[in-house]
Amino acid sequence: MKNILKSIGIGFCICAVSCCNPSQKTSDTEFVDSVTEALAGGGQVDLKQLQWTREPSSCEIKGDTIVVTTAPHTDLWQRTYYHFRNDNAPVLQMETEEKFFSFIVKTDFTGSHHRFDQCGVVMYLDSENWLKGSVEFENDEFQHLGSVATNNGYSDWATTAIPADVKTMWYRFSRRADDYCIECSADGVNFSQMRICHMYEGADEISFGIYACSPEESSFTAAFSDMKITECMWKAHDGQQPDA
Repeated sequence: MKNILKSIGIGFCICAVSCCNPSQKTSDTEFVDSVTEALAGGGQVDLKQLQWTREPSSCEIKGDTIVVTTAPHTDLWQRTYYHFRNDNAPVLQMETEEKFFSFIVKTDFTGSHHRFDQCGVVMYLDSENWLKGSVEFENDEFQHLGSVATNNGYSDWATTAIPADVKTMWYRFSRRADDYCIECSADGVNFSQMRICHMYEGADEISFGIYACSPEESSFTAAFSDMKITECMWKAHDGQQPDA
């Protein structure tokens, strides 16, 4: 985790971007297994296969980079502690039935500036079952690197404080059947575990991808790049064997 707590330089710029409007997800959309196709194609993610569960304020694409601008009062949270239910964050995902794989993405949140502004990796199954990992802005001194697992309509939030000047983060989302792992990295090479969890509704077909939102009176622009699919990098446990 020490590498994650170090501030890292920012060398990201966006220029001459063209308008991008990935399709809104509908019930009659033809199923294409994005992971199977990506693995067959060397890991490259076909951005045209990504579908909006909810659209953001705006979205643009330049090469392999997706740029999302959030709208105020957008969020994902269910019940726990706050007792409210927020389910309106923009989510851009792909679908798969593959049981073992990893998804990697780089996030740039240089523009985050208000409490709870966030962007990261997500697996959104429905309004009461989802998993996300992100950095959430807190103030000019620190922010929260954390993850939320929502099972059967109740969210939790596990975090650690990192410096406020960290403005990029890599995530690796891995699946092993109905168990999941989220890792983070400052450089896209050395990853540290953030969470291992079980998802009760995550045993069969899933949708996963990226999200960005601003729960309070705010808006910012987040950039997602370097997306790829690999074989499952979360290897089988090599210690105590499973119970019979």
